[in-house]
Amino acid sequence: MAKGTLYNKVWNHNRVTELPTGQTQVFIGLHLIHEVTSPQAFDMLREKGLKVAYPDRTFATVDHIVPTLSQARPFADGQAEAMLQAIERNTQEFGVKFFDFASGQQGVVHIVGPELGLTQPGMTIACGDSHTATHGAFGALAFGIGTSQVRDVLAGQCLAMDPMKVRRVEINGRLASGVTPKDVALFIIHKLGVKGGIGFVYEYAGEVFEAMSMEGRMTVCNMSVEGGARAGYCNPDATTFAYLQGRKYSPQGAAWNAAVEKWKSFVSDGDAEYDDSIRFDAADIEPRVTWGITPGQSVGISEALPNPGQYEDVGERASAELAYRHMQWTPGQKIQGIKIDVAFIGSCTNGRIEDLRAAAKIAQGRKVAPGIQAFIVPGSLPVRKQAMEEGLDKIFLAAGFSWRAPGCSMCLAINPDQLVGKQISASSSNRNFIGRQGSQTGRTLLMSPAMVAAAAITGHVTDVRSFKEKEI
Repeated sequence: MAKGTLYNKVWNHNRVTELPTGQTQVFIGLHLIHEVTSPQAFDMLREKGLKVAYPDRTFATVDHIVPTLSQARPFADGQAEAMLQAIERNTQEFGVKFFDFASGQQGVVHIVGPELGLTQPGMTIACGDSHTATHGAFGALAFGIGTSQVRDVLAGQCLAMDPMKVRRVEINGRLASGVTPKDVALFIIHKLGVKGGIGFVYEYAGEVFEAMSMEGRMTVCNMSVEGGARAGYCNPDATTFAYLQGRKYSPQGAAWNAAVEKWKSFVSDGDAEYDDSIRFDAADIEPRVTWGITPGQSVGISEALPNPGQYEDVGERASAELAYRHMQWTPGQKIQGIKIDVAFIGSCTNGRIEDLRAAAKIAQGRKVAPGIQAFIVPGSLPVRKQAMEEGLDKIFLAAGFSWRAPGCSMCLAINPDQLVGKQISASSSNRNFIGRQGSQTGRTLLMSPAMVAAAAITGHVTDVRSFKEKEI
């Protein structure tokens, strides 16, 4: 088993006791909730006559079901309105802080936590959402949980957990122009497989991650779960501390220096032992696009689609064959030039201000291709406000993009933003499963925000490196 890693240190720091089952009782430092996986958990508390044990450690927002064109109440969708009313009622009754529209902080849960400074190094963080791995970018152990576990954290602030293995994923060198953290994430998943991380936590290390912004690290950690890992993390450093300083829930004044010193202890030792380790070279990564029905089925923008026969694993071969039937592509076909119908920029993976800036550099002075539905969904109200202060909304609107309100939007499509029929979507989100974007026959191509913007402008999958970025 791993020794001396950040994972070991955070696990031991938050360990309460060993249970008779052999599992470890782990204290959860931060609990984030949203409107989809929390209603049943609160009902379970009512049934047992329980209160929320530490309401000051649980924070709520609404993101999955909210419409992005108009958020006027009541929502046109009766079920969505009922779910919003439920989280309003539950948070008020149980004394939980709720970042609603009026707070000015509403947004996608994995964007709200970091931008408020709630997410901090050394924490254990849980949320009823698989992409909770995002928060590992700060040197936290963050993971998704099910509704019954949401109940357990609300009731006792602890979870019974099995220890995990740690794999060090090291990438050295410098990313080429046009290559983004999203491309890094897709590259790792392609190389290690969508099941390769089962039983593991991924530690991201090396020159590439050291040079990444916090927003870039969040993108990579966010997609750890797409490679089968329960969580992913980066060691906290000066970049981490600079991001957190001055945020609403970050330590203030004299407490700040003390917190930083403590956070520095949650770093993997130089001689740490790992259960597995792997190295990649940054020079081998180019802009990537998924062609199939899993995030692992991707190719570099200069590559052709693979032959299913090349997969030795029977399951992977069957998945590739299903992907070709669903996507209606041909093996050997170039990914570049595939026409799209919809361009979506947003989600907990790529709905932050850096993502919008990257897309705006491509959109500046250009026009969305005729017939393309293109829209931008900021990840939170603060992101939307900042983008508007920088004039990004004007750039997008002039180019022909729709400028929306914050929400999960077409990432999960349990709101009005959905594909229709066999539409093909260029998407900056995290999953390309069949039906994921609202249509059982719809087709999703995952790529970076800049690549989505380039596809929107040309009307087809395009190498973003062929665009000269405009100054904004």
